[in-house]
Amino acid sequence: MNMRVVSLLPSATELLIEVGGSDLLVGRSHACDLPRDLTHVPMLTRGNLCELDESLLAELAPDVILTQDLGLVDAKTVARVAASLRNPPRIVSLDPKSIFDVFDDLLRVGEAVGRAAEAERSMVTLRARYWSAIDFVNPFVPGPEVLFLEATDPVCVAGHWTPSLIEAAGARHSLNAAGAPSRRVDIEDILAAAPDRVVICPTGLDLARVREECSALERTRWWPLLPAVMDAKPRSIALIDGKHMFNRPGPRLVDAFEWLVAWINGLDELAPQGFPVEYR
Repeated sequence: MNMRVVSLLPSATELLIEVGGSDLLVGRSHACDLPRDLTHVPMLTRGNLCELDESLLAELAPDVILTQDLGLVDAKTVARVAASLRNPPRIVSLDPKSIFDVFDDLLRVGEAVGRAAEAERSMVTLRARYWSAIDFVNPFVPGPEVLFLEATDPVCVAGHWTPSLIEAAGARHSLNAAGAPSRRVDIEDILAAAPDRVVICPTGLDLARVREECSALERTRWWPLLPAVMDAKPRSIALIDGKHMFNRPGPRLVDAFEWLVAWINGLDELAPQGFPVEYR
């Protein structure tokens, strides 16, 4: 008998699909929107408040709940509701700090849902793609300073897995350390960092919204003072779909890394086809 799985985290849903577990998914959060054919799967959360539909969760009777300590739904709420069910499900809480943690999470999800062999095969493929991209990075050439924006008002720079990806791709990200949480930064600190490249990838925003955020940045007093703007080199500023790329620690983080390597090292042929990016 197949496992019954509820995912309250978009990246966890993508990991589940990656290990061939689409047939196991019986419930999801409203933010779990990939792949596109999940519309038939009941949603346990709705809107910005992300309140958990506890009665629906009980009705779905999951064997496994995929979530995160700082996910869409409070971890204590998930634990409380799960414990109250007739057959309490196993809770798998994910909290990756690097792309290697994501590879480990893929194995954890596979083991939890009975698809360990599939997870192992997928992990080997994803790791191979990562290391193949690394081969194109010259570690002896100083790379550009990158400003990676996860929010624009207030201004927040990327954390968790993103700084280490930037560094592995051959660039620098001095405004935040690898593994540290995303953080708000002062404009003075941004100007002091003197970024040669800028990525605008606000969490949860698609490209249309990112264009609007970019336009708002261009109207600020500090934006024209950035080397990336003053030098006016082609493709120095990248606008990326922040709803689906970089901000979800799932299998497509490898796509994001391949794009980073291509962009930083001027190797367009390495970029994944159809990667959601526009340049300024």
